[in-house]
Amino acid sequence: MTDAPRAGDATGGAAPPAQRWAYVIPVAAIMYMLAYLDRNNVSVVLPYLHGDLDLSNADKGLVGGIFFVGYVFLQIPAAVLAQRWSARKTVLILMVAWGLSAMLSGLVQTRAQFYAARFVLGFFEGGVWPAVLILLASWFPLRERARANALWMACLPLSSVLMAPLSGWMLDHASWRWVLVLQGVPPLLWAVVWWFAVADRPARARWISRAEATHLERALAADEAAKSPAGGGSYLGAVRQRSVLVLIGVYFFWITGFYGFSLWLPAVIKELTHDGSATEVGLLTAIPFAVALAAMIANAAWSDRTGRRRQAVALPLVVGIGTLLLGQAVHGALPRMVLLCLTAAAVYAPYGPFWAIPGQLLRFEVVAVAMGLINALGNLGGFAGPYLVGWLTDATGSSLTGFAVLAGFLAVAVILVTLGLRPASSPPQGRAPEIPTPTANSSPPEER
Repeated sequence: MTDAPRAGDATGGAAPPAQRWAYVIPVAAIMYMLAYLDRNNVSVVLPYLHGDLDLSNADKGLVGGIFFVGYVFLQIPAAVLAQRWSARKTVLILMVAWGLSAMLSGLVQTRAQFYAARFVLGFFEGGVWPAVLILLASWFPLRERARANALWMACLPLSSVLMAPLSGWMLDHASWRWVLVLQGVPPLLWAVVWWFAVADRPARARWISRAEATHLERALAADEAAKSPAGGGSYLGAVRQRSVLVLIGVYFFWITGFYGFSLWLPAVIKELTHDGSATEVGLLTAIPFAVALAAMIANAAWSDRTGRRRQAVALPLVVGIGTLLLGQAVHGALPRMVLLCLTAAAVYAPYGPFWAIPGQLLRFEVVAVAMGLINALGNLGGFAGPYLVGWLTDATGSSLTGFAVLAGFLAVAVILVTLGLRPASSPPQGRAPEIPTPTANSSPPEER
């Protein structure tokens, strides 16, 4: 993760030092990788509950989805705290709280307790995502933002690559309760590393060189000066912008398909292996996420190089629609596994470019609320997707209908991002990214 490309100086000079790629990104990535482990380990555990809590497929979908109901509540408060107070301290508090909540999930005795524990886990994890996006916005100029976002967000598939086999191995040697309890411990340990390694902004970091700090101050100031003040001077004005509302819709429909696929992937692979061991299922589950990791980084680099943010979101999702539908029509373990890999790549690839868009639209002082709102409302799709697949599987006796509905949700996301976001006219080629604008009269960004 430390070999990230170095952007040119805002004044056109030589490339500045890039220590921030080696310090900020890896520490934040490992932190959120542990969060994603505590969120997604339940997807590996659910096929192996063996009647402990007597869960139907709809119940299992609710266990996966209720996390995202709790996830909504701290999105905006945590984003505002990160922007006005400290992203470093905000994430530290949430990290300790979610680690304890994750351990609690392994101690439940009833379905209602399991639902409650997952809700609480989502409540505390919910504020971490926007807080870290605010942190990255203080360290990486816009022309680097998609790559920075993607390198950090690479922790999502990377967590599954590393942790799905680990969870499978642990399930073969311990009860599912111990798996959840033990996997809640690492965030408590990493909180110590986070406290000493992370700084809210370059001026507060002891490890950064003066040359890099100066470069960042100039580049970030130039980014802010180039943004239109229209609608960006107040929180209400920011979130009422047409493009922000469209982004909420895009994220909701995309995330419905994303989590509907991701949280049921181990169950599909278990079916392909004809009820193989937990270790085998965990290892095979890691393969699609490894492909997704490569797709995320490649798509973000293409997006930063060309400035085509909308296309970098829409095109992978089109591929995901095709592979979700085709996967229900083909037979044979190998062809279906290939399609699972392509689907994983398609639903993960848009992350970096998508989260670079809000920072292009809004000034730093209000972008926190907009990103919190987008993430809060969009992630309700994380409830809808898993529950829909589970409920439709119970109702029809097949996963075909559920995955077809997920493909439909992705299609709506493609339509919204393609037709709902209009690019600014004539962006400087190879320099500034395409910026969706809320009105036809908005002026294009200045060439820097």
